[in-house]
Order: sequence, then structure tokens, then C-alpha cells
Amino acid sequence: MLLRVLLSLCLSAMAAAATPAGAEDVDIELVFLADSSGSIDSAETAFQRQGHAEALNHPDVLRAIRQGPLQRIAVTYVEWGDARHQDVVVPWMLIDGPESAKAFAAALAAAPKRAFGYNAIGSALARGRELIQGNSFRGARLVMDLSGDSANSWDGISIREARDTAVAAGIVINGLPILCREPDCGGRPVGYDLERAFEEQIIGGPGAFVVTAKDRESFELAVRRKLILEIAGLTPSGKTRLGFAPGPAEPVSLR
Repeated sequence: MLLRVLLSLCLSAMAAAATPAGAEDVDIELVFLADSSGSIDSAETAFQRQGHAEALNHPDVLRAIRQGPLQRIAVTYVEWGDARHQDVVVPWMLIDGPESAKAFAAALAAAPKRAFGYNAIGSALARGRELIQGNSFRGARLVMDLSGDSANSWDGISIREARDTAVAAGIVINGLPILCREPDCGGRPVGYDLERAFEEQIIGGPGAFVVTAKDRESFELAVRRKLILEIAGLTPSGKTRLGFAPGPAEPVSLR
């Protein structure tokens, strides 16, 4: 236990030392880690990108940003596949209002599909940590969001090692398991409880939680709810799992 505490303090000190002296303060540094492995085709890549872009541009998410102490966040979007491919699709951008949110969405829409190969979730988490520790921002909170339709990791470093290293560095890992990519698919994409696998194997850090998307229509809503919780520094009350069924998107307000 003492060794773990000492390791955590050491990694946190190293992360602080790596932050440039002129780093810009933000309320949150947020890495989107989107599944783009071999099982994800161009249409599925597009729907993940669209869901993230629409959520970031939603009035409730922009309101959450405005209600932060600094009223700005830093975001980057990464598509991951095997251990050799964790591709930065949109580099770090400062989001402080509608114009910057639209610019992020435009850059995301224009980029070609990245990454391929078998899942390497541990390597994706390690890359996200490196991006947080090596950027020019200084966030009051550090968060990685990993979305995917599987909790399998076939190569690269282990999920446990990558997760524990990130958490020790002060980073919270939240999960967005995609249960069903098509509205008419009629079932889960894997033969096990994907939400539970995310809860037990992937997420970590104080207040970490899972938000599930049950199909294409509910994906944007799930991302939006997750963003509002993260930006506001909130956690689900009394549970780690939030599931959203398809249906009309109900407005979310922090007022």
C-alpha cells in the first residue's frame, strides 16, 4: 500500500514537472479515445465522430463550459486500434464557446478514418495519458473517455497496467460502451455484459463512471450526458452505470 502511494506521488510530480511553465489553465483536459479497430467500418467511425461533435456543440454542454471557473476546456480526439495505432485525429483544441466547438466538429468531420487492427485498449489508455502529460494545458481535472463495442485487448500493454498508471497520475478514466451500433441489430455486440466489463476492467479514478449507448440514436445523448457530468465535475448519484435507451433527447440543465 505504501509503495502504491509513493508511486502515485512520484508519477504526479513527474507529470507536473513535464507541464510547460507557460501552460494555459483550463477546467478540464479531456481525451476522447474512440474505437477504430478493424471491426469498425467507415459508417461506424462516422457515427462516433458525429455523436461526439454534436454533443460538444449542444447548448447544455456549452452552458456547462460557461459555468466552469475558467469557462474553457481542452479537448483532443484519438482513434485507436492495435498497439501500433493510436492516431490523433484532432489535436488539442481550446473550447470556450460555440465558435471553437464548431471548429472542433469541422476538423473531426474532415479527417480521414484512422487506426486499424485488433483491439489494444491498454495501449490506447497509455497514449491518452501521454497526450495529457505532454500538452500545453494545465487542467484542474484530467479525464480520458474510452468508447468501444468490446472490452477485449489483444496486444500491447495490459489494460490493468495502463489504467493503474493513468489513475496514479491523477487521470480519471470514464467508459462509453456501445451496446448496439445499428438501431435494428437486435442485441449486444458481444456475448458478455459489456457495461460490467468496462466497470471492472477499464474505468478508474475518483468518481469514474460508465455511460452506455444502446444504439446509434442514443449515442449522442450518452456522450452529451457524460460530457456535462465531466465538465461540471459531477458523478452519477449512488451508481457508476448510466444507461440510455433510444428516444427523444431530453434537455439537460445545470441550473
